Amino acid sequence: MSRKLLLLVMLMAPGVALAKPAELPFRAGESFQTQHQKVRADLSGGEVYSEISVEDRRRVVAALDRMSDLIGEGSADSLSPEHKTQVFNDQELVNTVLTQAREDSRLICKREKTIGSNMPSTQCFTVAQRERMRQDSGNRLQSMQSGKDIKVGN
Repeated sequence: MSRKLLLLVMLMAPGVALAKPAELPFRAGESFQTQHQKVRADLSGGEVYSEISVEDRRRVVAALDRMSDLIGEGSADSLSPEHKTQVFNDQELVNTVLTQAREDSRLICKREKTIGSNMPSTQCFTVAQRERMRQDSGNRLQSMQSGKDIKVGN
């Protein structure tokens, strides 16, 4: 679907609407105010978006504030075409950043045998934690092969 067509669909739909799957933070069918409160609660709760960076959190909060200033207690239907476009762009930013943060924050548990033991244990890490551990072990291996000492981790 082209961006122009998507914008046209959003402008014609009630409230703040997107032609995207329901797992997005902002979607058609609910009022902006309800979705805004839920996103803010999820951001401050620390579980749904636990892996969001400080910079991304700042960008999302700024976009939410801009959207709230434009929409207020009403809906996107009453906005001028210019303001609808601004809300749409901020909505896309919020959806993109929070969708990735939600994916990175997903907890994955695996049963693994600990080295030196035959007893498997459950190891739970977020997708982002597993990626950081993979990168850290690659960096360690590379530093051992090159004979250099490099600091790994945070």
